[in-house]
Amino acid sequence: MLATRLWTRRNLPSLLARTLTSGTTGSPELPDMNEVRSRLREIVGASTNWRDHVQAMQERKALYTLLAKRQEDLPPRRMKDSYLEVILPLGSQPEIREKYLNVHNSVRFGRILEDLDSLGVLICYTHTKQEMQPKSPLSIVTALVDKINLCKRIIYPDCDIKFTGNVSWVGKTSMEVKMHMLQLHDGDYSPVLDATFVMVARDPENKGPAFVNPLVPESPEEEEIFNQGELNKLKRIDFSTASLLKMAPTAEERNIIHDIFLNTLDTRTVSFRSRKLPPNSVWMEDTKLKGLQICHPQERNIFNRIFGGFLMRKAFELGWAIACSYGGSRPFIVSVDDIMFQRPVEVGSLLLLSGQVCYTEKNYIQVRVHTEVYDADTRDHHTTNIFHFTFISENEVPRVVPKTYGESMLYLDGKRHFAAVMKEI
Repeated sequence: MLATRLWTRRNLPSLLARTLTSGTTGSPELPDMNEVRSRLREIVGASTNWRDHVQAMQERKALYTLLAKRQEDLPPRRMKDSYLEVILPLGSQPEIREKYLNVHNSVRFGRILEDLDSLGVLICYTHTKQEMQPKSPLSIVTALVDKINLCKRIIYPDCDIKFTGNVSWVGKTSMEVKMHMLQLHDGDYSPVLDATFVMVARDPENKGPAFVNPLVPESPEEEEIFNQGELNKLKRIDFSTASLLKMAPTAEERNIIHDIFLNTLDTRTVSFRSRKLPPNSVWMEDTKLKGLQICHPQERNIFNRIFGGFLMRKAFELGWAIACSYGGSRPFIVSVDDIMFQRPVEVGSLLLLSGQVCYTEKNYIQVRVHTEVYDADTRDHHTTNIFHFTFISENEVPRVVPKTYGESMLYLDGKRHFAAVMKEI
């Protein structure tokens, strides 16, 4: 049922994909993920050796003269101009499987997150490519993972995967990228997931915003996709405005929290402090897991900061462990949404990860993972990301119960994210 609903939502992107690929002749060999990352290094002039990274970044300063002063000075682009197809040859090249294999003999979703992040950046560089300029003056980085919705629980490790994607909406300095992942079965590619990322363009040193080429829809289908990008932007603004860090809960939400509070009072005492856990429930504070990651140069991106896909993989794996521990069985990822990259993570940082179950419903588990960097010199902590993962367990799970007001806000925030995911799928 889930696959059917998602396939219905995919009809419009499928029409666009046929439009974008129409007129091509033959079936040229598709690039793989190694080629994607090699191409990204060429575009920005990134060094493959850590010892040369300072010089490589210094050389990018000469590219400032190539930046546009106004967006109007840049030629408009079409959606087909940025359209890319990339292969992950798990079936045809068995030697690469081990990197993607998990203990359940399926594909590690964290590795897929890394590939989506790399592909999204390359799609944006393809959109902004200028003729006769081998190196781009832009530093394009991931600002937000708006949503990733899956229609299949298992990704097979012995079948080829194909990624497709293109720029679907453009602002002044930002671009929305829609990507789709399909897997080969019985000679046909069937959909696995849809992803929407938001990328931002910065100057050569990644210190300030830079203009990007405008996007011109060419058909009613493309017009609808572009308008949806604008609606997505407005939804993000509305969601942020209504954040529980800024606004009080609604009257309905306050009633929910009060009902939970009343259900946890110990009826044998007349005290607000005496709390009792209801049957088949778990205190939210008991669902926490934490992790620590030393950020080595191996995990750097083309701008010599820690690769956003690596951060997503580590956060997902912690989130999966939390859901597995909580549900008592193997969880499956349903959706990833609203991952905001608040600040870059420098090489050498100590990355602290902490996560917990913040909402449950039937056999669904909503997990929130918070990441921050710790500066050993100043002893300061700075939030870098907040991740929201929706998992489904094989069996119905206990109800998670908040105890404090802060946990109650996490509960409501998790409930909001869960409701948004259920609307999508």
